[in-house]
Amino acid sequence: MIWGLLALAALLSAPLLREALRPRMNAAARAEAHGDFATLSRGLTHYRWFGPEHGAITVCVHGLTTPSFVWDGLAPGLAAEGRRVLVYDLYGRGFSDRPEGAQDAAFFITQLRELLADQGVAGPVTLIGYSMGGAIATEFSARHPERVQNLILIAPAGLGHDLGPVARIVARGGPFALWLMLAAFPRSFQRGCEAERALPSSVPGIVDLQQAQLRWRGFVPAVARSLSGILAQDLSPVHARIAQSGPPVHAIWGAADRVIPLACKDRLAALNPAARHSVIAGAGHGLTYTHTAQVLAACPGTGQAPAA
Repeated sequence: MIWGLLALAALLSAPLLREALRPRMNAAARAEAHGDFATLSRGLTHYRWFGPEHGAITVCVHGLTTPSFVWDGLAPGLAAEGRRVLVYDLYGRGFSDRPEGAQDAAFFITQLRELLADQGVAGPVTLIGYSMGGAIATEFSARHPERVQNLILIAPAGLGHDLGPVARIVARGGPFALWLMLAAFPRSFQRGCEAERALPSSVPGIVDLQQAQLRWRGFVPAVARSLSGILAQDLSPVHARIAQSGPPVHAIWGAADRVIPLACKDRLAALNPAARHSVIAGAGHGLTYTHTAQVLAACPGTGQAPAA
């Protein structure tokens, strides 16, 4: 009996122990990073600039699990159009710090607002949000409409998503949510990334870069907190508010996206009839790096958008 209880205790504690043994993001790792770091209220934020110094500013917000390297194909294309492009790592991802606490809309909006202040960006910008970054960009635009000239949403979260059964359970929160995430997510994430290895990508080695996030302490808890935070919110009222007094919206969707289904396009169209839409044929949820040229062409001001 006692040995059975000890075995059960060891099994239950294993995910927590693995997380505790992971190294913290540190100066040695950050020494390899391109770009710079801003000291904000919740910790260091890694950021990079692309494009001409005096170009119109575009700010790109990445999604749940893939840090700012997700923009390494798209950002140079935007910069080639004369834009000054800012990309950064959300807290809990990439080279940024991993603070404790809820990861709700206010958490991410504060990081973005403080980073813009740190970089001296005061005027309105073009704001591009991808996946969870679309939810962040939507919330920021609704709360600070005077700071956003154009809102571009790429496969945006906030109107429905399917991240699998574990994510649905974790999104409800509760005392066992983090344990379940630590136990089940790493292997699931590795498999999901590996399934995309054969796909074309404008970001060299993106699968290895994605999987390397699992090495660092705080990454998996950050994903869990986002699932029960900003990704648990229905942004329908926020989109309706933007339709009344927010910036122009252009949404770009992947026709084969299984994470943010194309039905979300119709929901956004009903909430904001003035929003424009582009659909990328054959594109899944990784469209920013698998269909970079088409996404770039769909961004307002860069080319001919594909018909919705």
